[in-house]
Amino acid sequence: MKAKLAKLSSFFVALSISHSAIAETFKFDTDVSEKSDTLVVFKNDTKPTGFTKFDKKSEGQLTRALSANKFDGSYNSFVEVLAPNKLSYNRVLIVGTGDKALTKPELTKLGGNIAAQLTGKHISDVSIAAKHFDTNQASLLAHGINLRSYNFDKYKKEKHQGKTYTFSVKDTSATLSAYAKLEHIQSGIFLARDLTNEAPTELTPVDFVTEAKKLKKLGVEIKVLKPKQIKKLGMNALEAVGRGSIDGSRLVVAHYEGSNDAPIAIAGKGITFDSGGIQIKTAEHIVRMKSDMAGAAAALGTIKALAAMDAKVNVVAVMGLAENMVSEKSFIPGDVLTTAEGLTVEITNTDAEGRLVLADSMWYVRENFEPSVLVDIATLTGGKYRALGTKLGGIFSEDEQLVKEFTYAGKSVNEPVWRLPLGYKEMLESPIADLRNTGKGGPSATTAATFLQQFVGETPWLHIDIAGNALAASPSGEVPVGGTGFGVRLLTEWILNHHEAK
Repeated sequence: MKAKLAKLSSFFVALSISHSAIAETFKFDTDVSEKSDTLVVFKNDTKPTGFTKFDKKSEGQLTRALSANKFDGSYNSFVEVLAPNKLSYNRVLIVGTGDKALTKPELTKLGGNIAAQLTGKHISDVSIAAKHFDTNQASLLAHGINLRSYNFDKYKKEKHQGKTYTFSVKDTSATLSAYAKLEHIQSGIFLARDLTNEAPTELTPVDFVTEAKKLKKLGVEIKVLKPKQIKKLGMNALEAVGRGSIDGSRLVVAHYEGSNDAPIAIAGKGITFDSGGIQIKTAEHIVRMKSDMAGAAAALGTIKALAAMDAKVNVVAVMGLAENMVSEKSFIPGDVLTTAEGLTVEITNTDAEGRLVLADSMWYVRENFEPSVLVDIATLTGGKYRALGTKLGGIFSEDEQLVKEFTYAGKSVNEPVWRLPLGYKEMLESPIADLRNTGKGGPSATTAATFLQQFVGETPWLHIDIAGNALAASPSGEVPVGGTGFGVRLLTEWILNHHEAK
């Protein structure tokens, strides 16, 4: 009776999970289904798995296939056997796990790569023999599969066909519980990916506000400031960036108050399209500029993930939104803007607009929430991309503890970061204002971060530059093509590790 109840509960949870951003369905059971079209088994030389059982049923065909493919069982190696002898499945995918215990990031990546092996339309029902994995390991494999299976097909005639994955595990209820937390994180990642992938004319600052308001049903308090309110508060830098567009700028505040602790603040850059302004971008670069709001998307996705899991944290995300467009109303080179901080900024490049939006956003959250720590996240500079490429996010801070915490969190969730230096403040000196918005030389990622540093006051602060991380040109591990949602896992991991109330 107990086993039957476990199966039933797994079925109903699977139904609720299948309504996420993709059509994949996940079930957890005590037995391996023989009705699936595909079986996934694991193989290594150090720990028993379900391989031997199925190899015997196939009268050694699986072993012969491994030998023919010179399969050594190393981590992330695969062999597919079609029409296996005396097994009911159309195919068996044999997965190497290596001879060492797999870490959290390795399991997630392996799950993603399993999904990559099973993309065929003829595959619809997959059984995964995972009883040798513990509760957390099995849930991380499912997590990786789901992250890689995400597909933004809104504008495609041929829609993504979902698959059903059934994991055989020792303890269905415990595995379901572990996966439920990861599913909440996935919901935040999928939101960030959806926002980043969306066509820019369909995701203006006004549209972003609409998406943010949907989080109210999770208990998130949403506040929105329009151009007149932004201007009245003296946030002239944020107002100026959106001035050339039809709708102007917005400031969105999303506050999830799951504890009575002093709030953690996240400031996200939300340029829903960046033409470069009067100093317009080249054709090569402008085509990717719908993703210039990926920082705001990550901030909002993090709030959704934490609220969905009822985390005991107090987090406020503030997102400065604007379209940096060209019109007779656009701000122009030579303008001097007075920020809400009181510092004046000479505009030396209209394509260095993200730091202007963040400057006023960070002032607002400090002024109104007195956060214990402030983190900003932005697709900020080409300099960061040239320094670290697409595999590493850049972090900047004078707080050694924050740097350690984020470095560890990044490694844990496959969103690694690398510290870059602050400095070169003299490059930001202007003859007519307190600052200029670009450096007169020096490393551009550093001068941009140093510019932001002038707007954090005494609050502990860390800056994350995700230029190059927001869009993936090709899939890898658990990350599909397109919007990556980079930052949601990083921020969520850091917050839960260091700030969740006990």
